[in-house]
Amino acid sequence: MRNSASKKKPCVCIVVENLPVPLDRRVWQESCALRDAGYEVIVICPQMHGYTKPAEKLDGIQIYRHWIGEEANSIVGFFREYSSALWGELRLLCKAWRRHRFDIIQVCNPPDILFIAATPFKLAGVKLIYDVHDATPEMFEAKFGKRGLLYWAVRTAEWFTYFFANTVITTNKSVSEIATGRGTKTEEDVFIVRSAPKIPTLEIKLNQTLKKGRKYLVGYVGVMGSADGIDQIIRSAHYLVQKLGRNDIQFLLMGFGPEYENLIKLRDKLGLKDFIDLPGRVEGAELFSALSTMDLGVSGDPINPYNHHCTMNKVLEYMAMGKPQVSFDLKESRYSAGDAALFVNEVSSQALGQAISNLIDDPKRRKIMGDIGHERFHSDLNWEKSVQQLKAAYSHTLSNT
Repeated sequence: MRNSASKKKPCVCIVVENLPVPLDRRVWQESCALRDAGYEVIVICPQMHGYTKPAEKLDGIQIYRHWIGEEANSIVGFFREYSSALWGELRLLCKAWRRHRFDIIQVCNPPDILFIAATPFKLAGVKLIYDVHDATPEMFEAKFGKRGLLYWAVRTAEWFTYFFANTVITTNKSVSEIATGRGTKTEEDVFIVRSAPKIPTLEIKLNQTLKKGRKYLVGYVGVMGSADGIDQIIRSAHYLVQKLGRNDIQFLLMGFGPEYENLIKLRDKLGLKDFIDLPGRVEGAELFSALSTMDLGVSGDPINPYNHHCTMNKVLEYMAMGKPQVSFDLKESRYSAGDAALFVNEVSSQALGQAISNLIDDPKRRKIMGDIGHERFHSDLNWEKSVQQLKAAYSHTLSNT
């Protein structure tokens, strides 16, 4: 008879560098879904944002964390940051290998250099899944505004990651087209696992105090970096208040990031402290209460090749809660939201503000748009659909020798 040791669960080790778990929502949802599907799950991630324990077990998932250098803003800084991360990842992969003998490594970008730490285990027969969170070359070009030697270094790292990967997971169809194009993967090896919020099943209570006595609440939730366009949203509020004379709209901009303090300064400089709240990161029941209370969601991500390939989490969150939204006209945002969003072709705070004003003044249209988004999310874009794709990707990887 076969003993119980021969029935060992398949084991996966997920490596993510730019955020720790459980803060990285996508990675944590994937980890929990794989655990529920019968996998033993290990996660290797950095020590940051308050998650500093070198090792802990949460909800049946083993987490190992490594030290990482400060976020870089120069070539020397990038080298220090990435070399410290790679060393930590390789060290913890060796530790996890000794303890767990994983069958699959899943590397999550950015950056696209994690294949370096995974390659020794590929030689030992471990399968590799590449979870593409971002089209990194497009992100690099959007951030620095040009191509050069470093851009082609990023492209090369991306190519090697695709080359070594047995299976590729992407967040949307646009990135899947990159995988089958310059990534040279076959369609059979690429699976779309969309990031999507898990919506509470219990009743969500509204919080009318967020409106600060005004009639309408326009909201944002997401990262607050230099490329996220929050400054455009703040300037659009200035246009609404100063140019259109609207005193009936309160803004709630939820999230945190490297530009958070600068955005507070911009708000105060424009005299909008009474019209815009910036509470920082909001999570759990408080977040869903705020989303439910909003009359309208807004995104400020500018039009560029990188953003065209991104499915913004906030777009799906607005849809999940049945809220209409205003956004600049991005390819993947249009695919996701469709008629649930009002798209603005001109990247300017005035155009964004005018679109917000027009939609706020059309409650019938807002209701129709919200219903369309809610239906589309729950029928096609919800996390449960993504879990099916995730499990299919893992079954495909294990079945291919």
